[in-house]
Amino acid sequence: MSARFVASRVIVRVLDGGQSLSEALETELPALPGRERALAQALSYGTVRWHGRLEALLAQLLSRPLKRRDQDISYVIEMGLFELLYQRTPAYAVTAEVTELARVLGKPWAVGLINGILRRVVREQDALCAQLDQNPQVRHAMPPWLYARLAASYPQHLAALLTAINAHPPMTLRVNLARITRDEYLQRLQATGLAASAHPGVASAVSLQTPVDVQQLPGFAEGEVSVQDAAAQLAAGLLACQPGMRVLDVCAAPGGKTAHLLESVNGALDLTALDIDPQRLARIEAYLTRLGYRATVRCGDGQQPAPWWSGEVFERILLDVPCSATGVMRRHPDIKWLRRASDIEALATTQQNLLEAVWPLLAPNGVLLYATCSLLEQENEANLAAFVARHADAQVLPITADWGIALPLGRQILTGDQGMDGFYYARLQKARSLAE
Repeated sequence: MSARFVASRVIVRVLDGGQSLSEALETELPALPGRERALAQALSYGTVRWHGRLEALLAQLLSRPLKRRDQDISYVIEMGLFELLYQRTPAYAVTAEVTELARVLGKPWAVGLINGILRRVVREQDALCAQLDQNPQVRHAMPPWLYARLAASYPQHLAALLTAINAHPPMTLRVNLARITRDEYLQRLQATGLAASAHPGVASAVSLQTPVDVQQLPGFAEGEVSVQDAAAQLAAGLLACQPGMRVLDVCAAPGGKTAHLLESVNGALDLTALDIDPQRLARIEAYLTRLGYRATVRCGDGQQPAPWWSGEVFERILLDVPCSATGVMRRHPDIKWLRRASDIEALATTQQNLLEAVWPLLAPNGVLLYATCSLLEQENEANLAAFVARHADAQVLPITADWGIALPLGRQILTGDQGMDGFYYARLQKARSLAE
C-alpha cells in the first residue's frame, strides 16, 4: 500500500464523506510504515487545502465532467496537480505514480486521461494558472460563501488574510512562567539544537523555526512547556485571575486554556473545567496531570447548568464557545469545505444560549471572557452586541492591546497577525445591582 493510495482514501473521506481531516488521517495512516506517513499526510493536507483551485483547474482541462462514480479519479488527478504546482515533484514521477494509482483503483481507462492532463499542465502551467487566478476566490481556494463574507468584513486586509489562511502554521509553544522564564527556556531550546524566537506580543509564547515532535521539547514531560498558538495564550492574561478565585472554564477541552489559567497563578485557583464530551474530558485530565495541577473536571452542557452547578457563583468565567473555527483553517483546511453557510446561524444560536445560561453564574463585579477562533462577525461582535442589548448589567470592558483589530465590542485577530491564529475576544463585567 502506497502513501498516495492512502492519501487518496483520506481525501475521499473528507471531501465526499464529510469526515474531518484529522479523523480521516487517524483512520488511514496506521496502514502505512512510518517513513511513508509524512508523505501521505502532506499530500492529504495540501490537496484538501487547495481543493477549490485544483478542482477549477481540472474542470478547465476536462472536455466534460467525470461521472459521479469516478469522483475518486478526480481527487487522484487533483493530488497529482498539487504535486506539480506546489510540491515541485518531477513531472515524470508524478505521472508515473498517479497513473499507477488509477490502475490500483481498478480504473485503467483513466490512465490516458491522467497522462494527457498532467502533460498539458507541465506544458501550459503559466497560461492555465493565469487564466484560473483571475478569479480571486479560486486563486485562494475559498468556497464562494466564505470568500464573500471575508471580503465584506475585511476588504483592506483580504489579500493578506487569504494568503495566511493557506500558509503552513507555525509551531508555537507556551512556556510555564510559574516554573521557568521564557529566556531560560529559549536557552534550553538552543542547547538542544532547536531554533526558536520569542513571540513579540505574548509573554509566554515561543515560536519554533521548524516543528518537532513534542517529546523532543526539553521539559515537556515535566510541564515546563506546552504547544499552544499565541492567540489562544492571550486568554489567561485577559481574564486576569487572582490566587484563590473561583473560576469556570466552559467548553474547556482539550484543556490548553484551562492549564494556562492555572499556570498564571501557579495552580492557586478553585477552577472548574466543564465540557460536554466525556472523551475530551480525559484529555483535560491528562493535560493537568502532566503539569501537576488540579481542577474540578466536570461533564456537562454549558447551556443547562442545573445538573452540574452547585449554586455558588464564579468570579471569572472563560466562555470559549463552539464556533465555525474559520480562524484556524490554516491548521484544519478541511473546514473550508465541510463548513456550510447554513451552519453559522445554528452556531450563533448555540453561542447565545451559552452566554444566557452562564451569565447568572457570574458573581457581581465578576468578569466573563467570550472567545472564539472565528473570523465571522455573526459569531463574534454581533453576538456580543445582541447580548449586551438584552442585559443592562453587562458592561463591556475595553481591550487595549497592540494585536488584532479594535472593535466597539471586543478585539478581532486575523489569521496571520503576528503569526497567530484567527481569534476574537470580548470581556464583560457584571455590574452590581442597584439594591446592593
